[in-house]
Amino acid sequence: MDGHNLDKIVAALGDRVLVNEPMSLHTSFRIGGPADLFVTVETIAELSGTVASAREQEVAYFLLGGGTNILVSDKGIRGLVIENRADEARFEDPCGETILYAESGASLNRLAQQSIRRSLAGLEWAVGIPGTIGGAIVGNAGAYGSSIADVLLRITVSDEEGAIGQLPAEELGFGYRTSKLRGQKAGSSQQAVVLSAELALTYEPQRWLERKVAPRMAQRKATQPSQPSAGSVFKNPTGDYAGRLIEAVGLKGYQVGGAQFSPQHANFIVNLGEAMAADVKALIDLAREQVRERFGMELELEIELVGEWNG
Repeated sequence: MDGHNLDKIVAALGDRVLVNEPMSLHTSFRIGGPADLFVTVETIAELSGTVASAREQEVAYFLLGGGTNILVSDKGIRGLVIENRADEARFEDPCGETILYAESGASLNRLAQQSIRRSLAGLEWAVGIPGTIGGAIVGNAGAYGSSIADVLLRITVSDEEGAIGQLPAEELGFGYRTSKLRGQKAGSSQQAVVLSAELALTYEPQRWLERKVAPRMAQRKATQPSQPSAGSVFKNPTGDYAGRLIEAVGLKGYQVGGAQFSPQHANFIVNLGEAMAADVKALIDLAREQVRERFGMELELEIELVGEWNG
């Protein structure tokens, strides 16, 4: 990364910019080396303006939401990390249909809980799931047979050229835990940026929604570890479960350095306190190799590897 370009970004963004900021302070894994530059934005205007500055200086940028579902390299991230806290949200009722407008940094869990209190169905599967609306759209987050794609109407996006416009949900190429937005190379200087989203919710009595959520939350608490993690490591293969496959090859509870396949749920890798990204990556590679050898199946990552991983 050209240091001169980074200096120009610092000059453009001012004293909001942090230099060599440890990403371990900003990820749910509590793992990750330093970002060259790190800035937090609070509004859509700040988000689009910061992205425009990075593009103008040809500085690679990485958009950070809730810091979940990612593993940052021990070497860190080159360029600029933009932490998105633009989280304005509102519920509107044009023509009897309830539309949730949410900026991309809004908490998915918080919006799910607010929807239930308003007797609105469509996001109840997301109660207890960390992360942001923007991240949920990029990765098509979901649970219990539902996903964000089921309720998304459209997004407002700053495209690769910096033009701001809307894209309907059907143009986002949604699949199981993916979208065409996820196909972009993280850390480039030409990523499309989700600014906000509109979701269609439907009426359902609050007590019914709460009855759906209560057993799911109890199950989540009973089966998912409390130690720092990035959530489910692998996508579930068609007709099977990644956790079952990892357990079947004897890796449940297996540890490398400070990282461990959780004894509680084999598709979670947890940070026992001093884990390095290299420890987690070693477990990922081991699980893939052993599942491939025994079952002839290729485990596909659900989490995203971010930062410098080569060399």
